[in-house]
Amino acid sequence: MLLYFLIIVPVLILSFLVFSYWQERRYRRKPFYRLSDVGWQRHSPATEAQLLHSVALLGDVGAVATDGSDPVLKLVSQWQEEVQDKGCMIFLGDNLYPIGLPEPGNRHRDAAEIRLNTLLHSIKSYPGKGIFLSGNHDWLKGREGGYKQMQRQECYVQEHLPQPDCYLPPKGCPGPYSLQLTEGLLLVVINTQWFVQRGFKPIGSQYGCPYGNIEEFFVRLNKLLKRNTHQRILIAGHHPLYSNAMHGGKFTIKQHLFPLTALHRRFLVPLPVFGSLYPFYRKLFGAYEDMSHRKYKKMRKRLLRILHRYNNLIYVGGHDHNLQHFEVQGNHYLVSGSGSKLAFVKKGGKATFTLEERGFFILNYYSNGQVWIECRTVTADAPEKGRLVFRKQV
Repeated sequence: MLLYFLIIVPVLILSFLVFSYWQERRYRRKPFYRLSDVGWQRHSPATEAQLLHSVALLGDVGAVATDGSDPVLKLVSQWQEEVQDKGCMIFLGDNLYPIGLPEPGNRHRDAAEIRLNTLLHSIKSYPGKGIFLSGNHDWLKGREGGYKQMQRQECYVQEHLPQPDCYLPPKGCPGPYSLQLTEGLLLVVINTQWFVQRGFKPIGSQYGCPYGNIEEFFVRLNKLLKRNTHQRILIAGHHPLYSNAMHGGKFTIKQHLFPLTALHRRFLVPLPVFGSLYPFYRKLFGAYEDMSHRKYKKMRKRLLRILHRYNNLIYVGGHDHNLQHFEVQGNHYLVSGSGSKLAFVKKGGKATFTLEERGFFILNYYSNGQVWIECRTVTADAPEKGRLVFRKQV
């Protein structure tokens, strides 16, 4: 009996792992749609409606190619030609991998400066507006000294991009910072990295922040949303509030069996059972940038408690390197983090749409008051044209 048990149990576990891996391989790089959104192609904005404003939501672009061949930047150029000066590009943080913009002399400085110049050029050649947010990598991956690292990037952007409100929130403050994009459409920017940063983070008038107590942030955010219930509100931050990907505690079977691939993709050392300890730790307790970490969890809980009071909101973040849409209590939550990197995203759950592909979301605001979100991804055969993979009225 013991012999049968020792044979049958491992066989069952192995069979389950193989079946799960086969399922993952089937839907990876394929779009997932909630059943009610399967026929999204049949719906589109009214032909008589005029586009008033369009917002390209570009997350985690910190590893784009700088030689003019980057497919996402080519896709952005096509969007720019379509909307002309009626658009706004929002970079959702992690603008420079691996550690933001270091001081001159650092071995990463030259490459970071070239990449940042590439992003700035994509805005300078465009008659619309460009806005940068900061993410954990821009804050030295959340470590001590991240504040100065972020300040260095902010000053560089402001120096080379002569536009007002080009780096938000200013001076590394938590926010919320509001900007009227067009009549009826308000942008609210939150510095989500402030809440999870391990090192020093600014607050108080001595650092240019309008208040000295973080509780005032939540009071101001609630008042801002309450005053603007008559219009559409787009809230932008680096960290998502819903996610079916790694920072939301979702891992592949491969990551359970080969946990060392988290350090490098070539470290294919099989560690069954023991390998699951790392994913379970990330899911239950979390690293500093995971939803399950106490700081992230506290921030997310406080924000959602406020956002759930309203139903005219769209929240967008990056952080996870994929494309996701969630519809929760009348509000819409986007993850638009595949500007330069890709990572696994799990289908189903609360998500209405998920896809592991390079691209970005677009928010279109029309003269008839309708707001539509679009998701465009790059294609190998025609990278400058891209492919529309999801569209929905919100």
